[in-house]
Amino acid sequence: MSERLTFPPALFDVLSSFVEERTGIHYDGTDRELLLAKIATRTLEAGFESPLDYYYFLRYDDPTRKEFDALVESLVVNETYFFREAPQLRALCENVILPAVSAGARPRIWCAAAATGEEPLTLAMILAERGALGSVELVATDISARALARAREGSYGSRSFRSQAATDATRRWFESNGEQTVVRADLRAAIEWKRVNLIDESAIAGLGKFDIIVCRNVLIYFNDDTVRRVATSLAKSLRDNGHLLVGASESLLRFGTMLTCVERDGAFFYRKAA
Repeated sequence: MSERLTFPPALFDVLSSFVEERTGIHYDGTDRELLLAKIATRTLEAGFESPLDYYYFLRYDDPTRKEFDALVESLVVNETYFFREAPQLRALCENVILPAVSAGARPRIWCAAAATGEEPLTLAMILAERGALGSVELVATDISARALARAREGSYGSRSFRSQAATDATRRWFESNGEQTVVRADLRAAIEWKRVNLIDESAIAGLGKFDIIVCRNVLIYFNDDTVRRVATSLAKSLRDNGHLLVGASESLLRFGTMLTCVERDGAFFYRKAA
């Protein structure tokens, strides 16, 4: 489809900068063909003959961002599965969440960039195993309306069960529905699903304060400046002594945030001092 369109040499820089401005997602030269192919497809689907005309429409004639949202749906990477990096989540539960519940608190927990919901649902399962799901407030967000719709529906195919831990948990927390496997309704109902863009500071502030934020495997898609901005927003959203959990391969140490790194049961957390 992209062969029918011509991209001037400088247009990649314009388009990639525009997407990064709106979503935080960074595209470098190695991503050039991937980004242009997706934009070419969306350009034609939206009825434009020129990607430059499409860009001008997105920039100046799309006040509700309806078309940009459609483009975002084709760009986001919903790479997740049940019980991904589960030891981190279990360490979070045992060392942070359960002690707070035992002390009489009702922790607010935010799973940011939750994609199609496997991560917050995994956390819900771990908490339910320990009888603590009803003692927390669990919020999950993502930039993709389509991904959130799937999360609310709770129906998943085999790719969501790549972890052996997920396979072992299937009987208790899931029900079979033909080729799809459906998460139990009570688990889905325990999570408040909201659409939030991680670079929208006002939207993040509108979520209120949290005791725990889980934001794993998304910072890798941002450049350093965006990581600093997002990390600052997340830190502001934490209550004093709150904890932030990022992906096992991600680190905030070189960014000089207001958070201190601590280790619990082999997992690293970032704690906001009082």
